[in-house]
Amino acid sequence: MRHHRFVPSVLGLTLLTGACSTGAAAEDPGPLFDSEGGRTVACMVHQPAPPGSRYTDPQRRDTAQALTVLHYYTVNGSKSYCDGKPPSAADRRWAQLYVDLGADPAAVRRLLS
Repeated sequence: MRHHRFVPSVLGLTLLTGACSTGAAAEDPGPLFDSEGGRTVACMVHQPAPPGSRYTDPQRRDTAQALTVLHYYTVNGSKSYCDGKPPSAADRRWAQLYVDLGADPAAVRRLLS
């Protein structure tokens, strides 16, 4: 009886790894923007995390979600934060996204300075 040793090839490992990862979850698209229910507010809340690829990657961007950001800052962008603190780094990233999406920087100028 002849014994054969199984020696995996690089191609075989690549195919095996690819087959196993096919069902893996896609990259996390990041947090949803907190638009405070889409209403006009007296003051803004801080965003807990910066925008993820669901907003920043043109191929993954959801138009409805991007419009939510645009509407929120158009209506509320010149208001202060409810806790009286300045914008956080995450808040500034959202405000920059607003500008990057083509909106008027004047609405969020205070957040970006």
